[in-house]
Amino acid sequence: MQDNATEVTAAGIARLAGVGRAAVSNWRRRHADFPQPVGGTETSPSFALAEVEGWLREHGKLAEVPLRERVWQQLAGHPAGPVTALTHVGCVLLLIHDRPPLWLNASAGSDARLAAMLPEALEQVLTPRFGPARRGRGGRWGGEGTRAAGASAAVNTPSEAGASAAVHTQPVATADHTQPAVTTVHAQSGAATVHTQPAVTTSTTVNSSPTVHDSPTVHDSPTVHSPVAKPRTPSAPAPPAPALDTLTGPALLPSAPLLRGAAELASELGARQTFEFLLGRHLDANPRQYTLTPADLAGLMADLAGPAGTVLDPACGTGALLRAAAPDGPAPRPEQADQRLHAQDAAPDLAALTGLRLALHTRAGIRAAAGDTLRADAFPELRADAVLCHPPFNERNWGHDELAYDARWEYGFPARTESELAWVQHALARLRDGGTAVLLMPPAAASRRSGRRVRADLLRRGALRAVVALPVGAAPPYNIALHLWVLRRPDKAPAQPEVLLADVGQFAGEGRGGPDWRAVRDAVLDAWRDFDGAGRLDERPGLARSLPVIALLDDDVDLSPARHLPPPAAADGAGRLTDVRERLGETLRLTADLTPAPAHDPGQPAPRWPLTTVGELVRGGALVVRTGTHGGHARVPVLTDHDVLSGTGPSGTLPESDEEPVLTEPGDVVVPVLGGGSVARVVDDATAGAALGRNLVLLRPDPVALDPWFLAGFLRGTANNRQASSYASTATRLDVRRLQLPRLPLDAQHRYGARFRALDEFDRALKRAGRLGDQLVRGMYDGLTDGSVTPD
Repeated sequence: MQDNATEVTAAGIARLAGVGRAAVSNWRRRHADFPQPVGGTETSPSFALAEVEGWLREHGKLAEVPLRERVWQQLAGHPAGPVTALTHVGCVLLLIHDRPPLWLNASAGSDARLAAMLPEALEQVLTPRFGPARRGRGGRWGGEGTRAAGASAAVNTPSEAGASAAVHTQPVATADHTQPAVTTVHAQSGAATVHTQPAVTTSTTVNSSPTVHDSPTVHDSPTVHSPVAKPRTPSAPAPPAPALDTLTGPALLPSAPLLRGAAELASELGARQTFEFLLGRHLDANPRQYTLTPADLAGLMADLAGPAGTVLDPACGTGALLRAAAPDGPAPRPEQADQRLHAQDAAPDLAALTGLRLALHTRAGIRAAAGDTLRADAFPELRADAVLCHPPFNERNWGHDELAYDARWEYGFPARTESELAWVQHALARLRDGGTAVLLMPPAAASRRSGRRVRADLLRRGALRAVVALPVGAAPPYNIALHLWVLRRPDKAPAQPEVLLADVGQFAGEGRGGPDWRAVRDAVLDAWRDFDGAGRLDERPGLARSLPVIALLDDDVDLSPARHLPPPAAADGAGRLTDVRERLGETLRLTADLTPAPAHDPGQPAPRWPLTTVGELVRGGALVVRTGTHGGHARVPVLTDHDVLSGTGPSGTLPESDEEPVLTEPGDVVVPVLGGGSVARVVDDATAGAALGRNLVLLRPDPVALDPWFLAGFLRGTANNRQASSYASTATRLDVRRLQLPRLPLDAQHRYGARFRALDEFDRALKRAGRLGDQLVRGMYDGLTDGSVTPD
């Protein structure tokens, strides 16, 4: 009965059945027994998932709903919302991970029994990890007395399975208000001793609802920006809030079918992998709320910081940066055996999800808090070995008026428009002497005049050690080349300080595939390690150099690497231009040879073939249809929709998750479903083995029934695409199953296929010539202007 509480939209039904949304609309019109809407709106109704599953199965639209899809639809349609559902699932997966017998006992019965027993079972796992729960009105995990003070919840060092917890909690009063408590758990000989200490020390300031920022991965690394509310009161800031609500039986009852499904999925994938899959799907389903930060970037930032025992992310989001810095699995690396992770985020939902995610990911000690970091720091006494942070950019309401006399502004009070420099100084304030901070920064922060005094003091005192310009497309916003700032809290003033400036923009990838992360990683880490060891770096033309601080202390204090790096060696530039010119000549000659012959009998009437559709061929077994996944654990190149449209090789990456990627094989036909173009690409040996990206559909023909080039050629017909497309105000979507092709014997298919294959080769040669021509023109302009090419 509880299954009926889960609702699914028309888009979800289409995903369950593997069809387009137009097919779902047709079913609603043609079948009187199609389930009636139970919610939503007139233009976007929702349906009971259990009723939809039954109808699809009864009408042969699917044999069985895949377990992953069923669990996801239950989560997405949860009555309390997907974030609440994901939190419930995360708590139960942690129970399965840490204390599986407790789950087996609680789940052996009805949904009502499960919901009644879960709170006590969860408390035995969540208390050692998160601290004791506050009982009473709106109680939460996070320490006694935290409700009145708005305390921060903490995710703590896990105790061994079955360990008991001795809890000591003391709220601390100050002249301003009662400080929230942050709970820490120390594992000792199988028992967990919990101590609570003050979490926040703040002056009387104005607090407003903060802008929420997330910096994970997707595998998943998200950034969140939420509207900023007006200040609530001029008397005191809101201290960090608890990360997790107390889970009660009535609250858990609607989640019972979802929790059973998640447990079943965990038996196949594992608890951690199940949570990563569901979290990744949630982030991907809400692209306007979450902007994923590539896992490769998070890994690079963690490597720049180096191995660290105590790590802080003050704008943690869903914890991608801390995941990159944490040991993977139950056995930490030797240098991180006693590692402790500290996380804070302005969004309570993200703080809770981060705590659960990290608890499932690592056995390191974890403390997580929800609250506005700049206004209500949860860890004022922390002195971390490393700080990793992707702060919110261009934030005007960061606390400029309230925090004018804050002790963190050691390097100068940031201007109202320089919120990023406030985050830089917060990171430095939370470092131990000699500790390292790595922040992702907008390029404007290196050159805006309003921040020049703070930048100058960071340089003079030796705190700013490196500025690295990343390639375009490294992280959102993808049209801007962001910077990495590497800072170190000075333990002593350097005698002759220098700063590393590097620019790896040359490693940008084509289109939306992202940069060449291996080349970026090698170049940045090699330059940083050489500089960090010697205190200086010899010039690497076009890539990196170190400059004395005095050379940068002019009126602008402009730290943009491109303004200070020497251009690439002229000989190398001229050599590349010669190579491009030779390749262009070969391509143009090949294009001329591949030009199609004139068409014969232009007045001949079009043949009247019997037609079939892709959907009919799928039902008949002549075709297999697969869609691109939203993530994957395999580190393989990804064929993106841009690659298919432009005719280039696989250039993308998948967000890290435990979803199984769809790998291409020779003879597969790949079709983009967005954009309205008439494009179909046959996978060759060079592309085979790549993972299928988003917004792509793969058709795998049975070679005894269909010629792949015949299939791809007819799918590219303009009229064929027009009749199979649906149109919205800003986009066109192709329903691949409605595409038509003639019923022809295999020998006739081969003749058409050979002609289509020749046309495709000609098309690719033209595109390759265009790209080489663009490179040659741009290189000549650059060479003539920088002196590496003479006009004679």
